[in-house]
Amino acid sequence: MGKRRKVLFVCTGNSCRSQMAEGLLRNLANNFFEVYSAGTCPSRVHPNAITVMKELNIDISEHTSDSIDCYINMGIDIIITVCDHAKKRCPVFPGDRQRIHWNIKDPFDGWSEDSMQLNNFRDTREIIKNYILKFLKDWNSL
Repeated sequence: MGKRRKVLFVCTGNSCRSQMAEGLLRNLANNFFEVYSAGTCPSRVHPNAITVMKELNIDISEHTSDSIDCYINMGIDIIITVCDHAKKRCPVFPGDRQRIHWNIKDPFDGWSEDSMQLNNFRDTREIIKNYILKFLKDWNSL
């Protein structure tokens, strides 16, 4: 196995979409990628994101919400923005980096752990999972 490529998922708050994407890609392809997530305005990991990922036996409860600035000089190979806001505010990384953009609706509707919101988080998780499966399929065909 060659060197694992470094992938960074970026969204605004690094609380939902990028956290779920990090957990999913790590779970599906950890042998091929080092996976991270960050936000342009980081906050904290949303409890509903943790809950819906546990439904897939993926634990993101120890993830932290990090600033994108922490990753500028880490040799990231692939930057995937998951919202238009992050795409507009994502800094330029040194070197020749692959940039991918997925505009995924934010399930965030406040910090409550309201079970009514869980379906929005589940829908978002499934959308992200489909994007990641396509990313892996495209990656394997290169």
